Amino acid sequence: MKLVLFDCDGTLVDSAELIHETMLRTFRHFGKAEPTLAQTKSIIGLTLDIAIARIDGKPHADEEAVEMMAYYKSLFSVVRQDLDFREPLFEGIKDLIDTIGPRDDLLIGAVTGKSRRGLDMIMNTHGYADHFAVSRTADDCPSKPHPAMVTECCDATGILPADTLVIGDAIYDMQMAKAAGATAIGVSWGYASVGELQKAGADHIVHHPSELLPLIG
Repeated sequence: MKLVLFDCDGTLVDSAELIHETMLRTFRHFGKAEPTLAQTKSIIGLTLDIAIARIDGKPHADEEAVEMMAYYKSLFSVVRQDLDFREPLFEGIKDLIDTIGPRDDLLIGAVTGKSRRGLDMIMNTHGYADHFAVSRTADDCPSKPHPAMVTECCDATGILPADTLVIGDAIYDMQMAKAAGATAIGVSWGYASVGELQKAGADHIVHHPSELLPLIG
């Protein structure tokens, strides 16, 4: 039995525009310089308060970062509705999940810096709630690259980290996987470069979801 853990933003769904627009409005509201799209992409995957602090040039999430996080959360669904933003699946993801979802020799899970509410929205929107047997979010665990999201999913399923694949687009996903003792698979269609993923410890790099099938086995 294997455990296959997917990151969400940048791996399963393309949410960069929605996250960036919400981040722009948040920084604007607090009278701060607006982040570039590259800055926003660089923090996708981190827990939100840490992500905001990182963009703001702070080493840690302080009280202001927590206030900005609360404002961001209050805006997110509004921005989604106002601009009719969607978080579409990347090309090939539907076919991949439809292929591996019914298999009885593996379990699928999600490890994400999104909130529980945000992950549930994605799962329900795309009809994948029944396919994902386990998940950990920013509401459950410390921010990536801490290994807790992976190790807790392993504990919950009874599957060892050595039999676990972590699939993600961010350096934090690769670092988290290696810290947990799992296999780290980087995807090139997300928000980090192939070089960054390799430097962060990726065991494999794939360029299309179909390339994951041989690695999953």
